[in-house]
Order: sequence, then structure tokens, then C-alpha cells
Amino acid sequence: MDGVAPRRAPMPRGPLSGRRTPLRRALAMLCGAGNRLLDHLPGSHWLHRRIHRRLEFTALDLPLRPGAIGLDGLRIAFISDVHAGSFLGVDDLTRLFERVQATAPDLVLFGGDLINTREREILLFERPLQVLRPRYGMFAVPGNHDHFFGPDIGLWRAFLERCGVRVLDNAGVRIAHGGGSLWLCGVDDLTEGAPDLARALHGRREQEPAILLSHHPDFFFEAAAVDVDLQLSGHTHGGQIRLGGVAPIHHSRFGYERGWFVANGCKLYVGRGVGVTVLPLRIDAAPEIPIVTVRNPVPAAAPRMRSGAAVPAAMLAAPDADQSAHPAPLP
Repeated sequence: MDGVAPRRAPMPRGPLSGRRTPLRRALAMLCGAGNRLLDHLPGSHWLHRRIHRRLEFTALDLPLRPGAIGLDGLRIAFISDVHAGSFLGVDDLTRLFERVQATAPDLVLFGGDLINTREREILLFERPLQVLRPRYGMFAVPGNHDHFFGPDIGLWRAFLERCGVRVLDNAGVRIAHGGGSLWLCGVDDLTEGAPDLARALHGRREQEPAILLSHHPDFFFEAAAVDVDLQLSGHTHGGQIRLGGVAPIHHSRFGYERGWFVANGCKLYVGRGVGVTVLPLRIDAAPEIPIVTVRNPVPAAAPRMRSGAAVPAAMLAAPDADQSAHPAPLP
């Protein structure tokens, strides 16, 4: 689709969320070294296993726009923020992906931050990826941690594609299902990469449903302006540690912390992710793998939902449906 992206997503700011300077990159590597030290402590792995016993497979429905055909029942597993190498090894990943495969997904989408602080951590995925056998394939976008050592993620990309995962780095692909099609696309990370939505949407047909992968949820500021049906994001870990319902560390300028958000008729779902960074702890932010089921639009003859009527049960099933609000204005 030509002429997209009339506005640009603003760059996140702050000591933890903005683009890394050389000094901040050095500090991040120091924090990564501390993280790896904790990884050698037996108690850390025990804590992380307790976290994964609370992993939630959140069932979500995505109703398509009027006029869309086919695609009904297409099942998508969205896996983000694995952070392999920090308290997660090959056996842990294999068990995790076995649980994902048991949900019978048609697509498996990786939302970035597969690794934590070392390039070689991507090698941990070789055996676990063999467990996944979705009908229409596996796709991924990079996150800020995948860019940890700089913008060149060629080895990261080459490894995943050798293992059968197609990297949608400012690119898209058409998925056909049930007599219909959707445009599945992805962009580079907002803070560490160079996201290009126009390139990602190039090739999309007029009025074709589109699902966008973006590691950083703030890219929704841009995606919602060009009629993307759904953006799937991670990055925030749902706060990872929440005290009194509030996360001390914020990663979104718009408050896109977890759950559903809507703008211009477009939807964003921010998953809480699978892994952790720095500490093997999650408080009031259980790990999550959303399972999205695509639904055909309600026929025109069906009665419309009255103002104030209950929202669809699938949205209520999302643990963070209270955040289904319009985005906050720019600060």
C-alpha cells in the first residue's frame, strides 16, 4: 500500500526506554553482566520455574472489518519477550513450545526480544523450534534486546530463517485461509532499529485485513493512522513488577502497558510476554501467550450492540481489558 504513514511514532524517552547512547549501552552491558551472574544462582532458576507455572494462554477474538471474507477461525499464537539465556535454557524453551503447539496454532508469531544480552543465546532455540509446526509458518520481528550489540542483526536473522522462522523486518507476506487473505507484516524495533511501515505494508491489497508485529507498543501511534486492523506488541512485560497495581518502571509514553487499546477503529494488544529481565521475578504481571482467533464480521442484518451493552466475552477474558481505552495524548 502506497502513501502510508502520514505521521511518525515518537521516539520513547527516559533512562530505560529511549534510544541508547554509547554510555547507556555500556551501562546496559554492565546490567547484562549482573543478570548473567544471577543466572548462575540455583535459586534464580527455581523462582523462574514458579513464574512459568502461572503462564496464561489468553484467548482473544479479532472481529474483522465489514466486507471481509474467509479467515474465520484462523488461530495465531503470539510469543514475545522470551529473553532466552536469562533463567531459560533449551529444556525450558522446549517445554514452553510444546505447550504452544498443543493449542494447534495456524501461525506462530514472535514479537521480539527472543534473546537477552548475548548473541549466542539465539542458538538455544534450535531444538525448541522443531517442536512448533503451525500450518502457515512462523514469523518474527526483532526487539531492542535482539539489537543488543548494535543494528546489524544479520546472524540473528540468518539463524531464525535457517530454523524455519521468516523475519518480517519492515516486510510483509500474504496469508490465505478459508477463501480469504490477510496481510501479515512486521517492523523493526522502534528504539534500536529503523521501523518503516510503508515498506511493511507494501503489497497489501485495498481493504485487505492487516496484522502488524511491532515489538514496541508505541508504534501504534503510527499504525492506527493507516487502517491496520491489529498490532501485536510486547516489550513492557506488563510492568513485570507491579506494586499496588502500579508498575514503577514504564516503557510506553502512551500508557500502553498491557491488554487492549483502540484508536481510529484499529486495535492494539500488548502482551505481557514470557520471560524476565534483570530479576527472576514477576509480581501482578503473570507471563502470557495470547492466542488470537480471527472472526468474520457480524452480518449486516444482525442487531447492533446498544450503547452501554456488554463487550464480547473474549475481550472480557483478557486479564487487562480495563485498559481498552483510547490512547493518551502525547506528553
